Amino acid sequence: MSDDILNLGGRPALITGAGQGVGRQIALHLASHGCPGVVVNDYHLDRAEAVAEEVRALGGKALAVQADVTDLEAVKAMAARGAEAFGNIGILVNNAGNIGVSPTEDARQPFWTTGPEAWNSFIGVNFYGVINATSAVIPGMIDRQGPGRIITIISEAAHFGDSGLEIYAGAKAGAAGFMRGCARTLGRHGITANCIAIAFTATPDVRKKYEADPERLKRMMQRYIVRRPGEPQDIANMALFLASDASEWITGQTYSVSGGFHLGI
Repeated sequence: MSDDILNLGGRPALITGAGQGVGRQIALHLASHGCPGVVVNDYHLDRAEAVAEEVRALGGKALAVQADVTDLEAVKAMAARGAEAFGNIGILVNNAGNIGVSPTEDARQPFWTTGPEAWNSFIGVNFYGVINATSAVIPGMIDRQGPGRIITIISEAAHFGDSGLEIYAGAKAGAAGFMRGCARTLGRHGITANCIAIAFTATPDVRKKYEADPERLKRMMQRYIVRRPGEPQDIANMALFLASDASEWITGQTYSVSGGFHLGI
């Protein structure tokens, strides 16, 4: 048995939406803790390649794959490429989210004034994307006959709702419910399924916005117990724990990594 409590057990990883921000940091965290191979997914291949190079610079192995997580066949092909390169995927991090890569022009309008095409900007990536990636890796994860880890990044909006982003909040809550169902189904195979609920996080794009308006940031932080924006490494720390052997007896849970924005039992 390894003395490293965060040992990843020789499990290769697939991280969706890993070309920047939180996904990028999760890829680097896993690579730094002995992950035998990281599949770095992004809709933009150049971003995935850049993060894959960072993984290699840490001494790890990486494969950059362009795929839209809303396209099931593309996701299945990506999982197959990862298995060919590193062996069957043992860690899946469903990180791709937000509003998707090609939202409709009215996606941010009141949902009752739009329709399914606009709604799918959120549902496609945040819910169906999670289903697609999870379904693509499960057969190989079961065949590994060893512990598997599925981790889905959701939002605190799934807990408290989000005015103006109702469809997004619903999609994230749906992903959490889906993970709980997967936890019950897959536990007998040694596969755990958990969520990380995040709040205001200083990804590069977000950082530019609040640095340009520090007073707005100050007002936002009044809603947080720990009064600073989250950093990608905060979420990556939890993802590493849930991917590791240390979390073996934890499944079907949602962990809030949000500076105390949401408090719950």
